[in-house]
Amino acid sequence: MKDHDYKPKQLLTKREKEVFELLVQDKTTKEIAQELFISQKTVRNHISNAMQKLGVKGRSQAVVELLRMGELKL
Repeated sequence: MKDHDYKPKQLLTKREKEVFELLVQDKTTKEIAQELFISQKTVRNHISNAMQKLGVKGRSQAVVELLRMGELKL
């Protein structure tokens, strides 16, 4: 494999990233669900899965960690 072919594995799935991008825009779980055409439970699952991957205990900690890692922009 050539160096330029290597792509690091993304920490979050595309959907998890979309959820957090809306979360930092101060959207509620309900608003995120409506915008992405998914249920509120699914939104909470995406948030929970991302928090578990990051090893954090809250949404705000997850946002801070994602910003620090460059996975999320304000």
